[in-house]
Amino acid sequence: MTATDPALTAIAQSWCALSLLHGKIEARIERALQAGHGLSAREYSLLDVLSRQHNGTGGHLQMKQVADAVVLSQSATTRLVTRLEDRGLLTRYLCDTDRRGIYTDVTEAGLTLLEAARPTNDTALRAALDEAAENPELAPLVRAVEELKVPV
Repeated sequence: MTATDPALTAIAQSWCALSLLHGKIEARIERALQAGHGLSAREYSLLDVLSRQHNGTGGHLQMKQVADAVVLSQSATTRLVTRLEDRGLLTRYLCDTDRRGIYTDVTEAGLTLLEAARPTNDTALRAALDEAAENPELAPLVRAVEELKVPV
């Protein structure tokens, strides 16, 4: 393939459309979460990921796993965790079996904020998808997102 190859150009256009859809969704969610709950979309995502872990063997996420789940570098994830910990929404603790391992749990205050923010997130997501569905370039992507069956 060359830079002028029609297949490459089509892939690049598709990637641009996907990036545009993502940007529109993230911006809508960001505005709604900031206005309603004082949370960024990344903070919400981190609280959501961590709230899904459970206690007991194999139930914790190491910081690298958390970074992968929220699509941030480990250093950016550490800064994000620190901000939420400073707000009393998270706590950190050492692993019982490996003192080098650091785990993070959502506090009761964090869970309360997450539950209050979840409908805001969901409403903003739906509104962003509905708006994007009106754009002929984005409508097929919206349908693909809506049809995805992701295990929870």
